[in-house]
Amino acid sequence: MKTDYEEKIPGSGSAAEERSGIQVISRAAAVLRALEGRTEGLSLGAIAKEVGLPRSTVQRIVSALETEKFVIAASPEKGVRLGPGLVTLGSAAKAELDHIVRPYLQRLSEALNETVDLSMLDRHVMVFIDQAVSRSHRLQAVSATGVTFPPHCCANGKAVLARLGADELNAVLKGRLHAATRNTITSREKLAEELEQVRKTGLALDREEQTEGICAIGAAIRDPGGRLLALSVPVPSVRFYGNEQRLGEAVLEYCRLIETALGC
Repeated sequence: MKTDYEEKIPGSGSAAEERSGIQVISRAAAVLRALEGRTEGLSLGAIAKEVGLPRSTVQRIVSALETEKFVIAASPEKGVRLGPGLVTLGSAAKAELDHIVRPYLQRLSEALNETVDLSMLDRHVMVFIDQAVSRSHRLQAVSATGVTFPPHCCANGKAVLARLGADELNAVLKGRLHAATRNTITSREKLAEELEQVRKTGLALDREEQTEGICAIGAAIRDPGGRLLALSVPVPSVRFYGNEQRLGEAVLEYCRLIETALGC
């Protein structure tokens, strides 16, 4: 006799299917992360070793990802690499991040009556990706989106450097630490000491180290994808010294607000 209800079998049905679906997504994400930065690609065996899964399982996952163009063939020897299907998703995610973060930049700029920058680490430089400019003062510290700074001599850069592991830090800081001004830290020992202080307070300072007459204060933000960003406030030195605490408290507050809005 048919009823309006279906009989539930323990260990089967929607709950088991949901767990299985989550596992598949998790494994696919692990495969994609294993390929991150591997421009020459990886073989199925190398991926399997990297993610700790049987080669047959990796092969099924890669086959599904290839259908969506999330991975493509790299070469007969190297297997697969990340594909163009991710570019569209990445662009959409960036647009969504910009949409979420932009109002906070504007509000912080209005609260402090100063310029507020959002930047990210791109290999060996910090790249400014967004900015809110205050028109309250005739004298303003303003750069432009797309401008790059060496990370060792700017507040946003030091905020991000302080969040990196030792190997990542060494990879970013290859070669000499060049002096942009007479205040630039060029000693690795002194920079290490300052980064340790940044880790304790969450705040990084630029005391006319990138440009004479311009100071800045910044803090790092990690987005849902694990990417490190930095929120910073550049200020003419005449308005910076003596106001570090007020500026720092505001920067940390807005970093928390942004991370909450991003679901971090």
